[in-house]
Amino acid sequence: MCAGGLPSGNTTHARDVVRAASEMIKTVNDKSILDNELIQFEVRIGVHTGPVVAGIVGNKKWQYDIWGDTVNIASRLESTSEMDKVNLSESTYLLIKDEFACEYRGEIDVKNHGSLKMYFLTG
Repeated sequence: MCAGGLPSGNTTHARDVVRAASEMIKTVNDKSILDNELIQFEVRIGVHTGPVVAGIVGNKKWQYDIWGDTVNIASRLESTSEMDKVNLSESTYLLIKDEFACEYRGEIDVKNHGSLKMYFLTG
């Protein structure tokens, strides 16, 4: 899991996360080519933008974690994505559409959330 704009909010969080996601896909694909084109690892990524609850959990071993509807939707976007693709929610798409090329996928049913408009990052 990756989150942008934490612990302090910023205006570039969506762009930063989409760039990180794109680099992750590129790194996995570049490594596959170096290893005689045998795919060692495949990745699919879901990115959603919205509010989260963040904090420290645990009594003996502290851990910083985030949770909430935004995290759940991002997970659903990942699970409905395709291999080597970054699947974006409409809320993320609206924040990054002027800087990144995207392709509309249509509305996809998401468990506990109905139909959501989704986009693939294409460039």
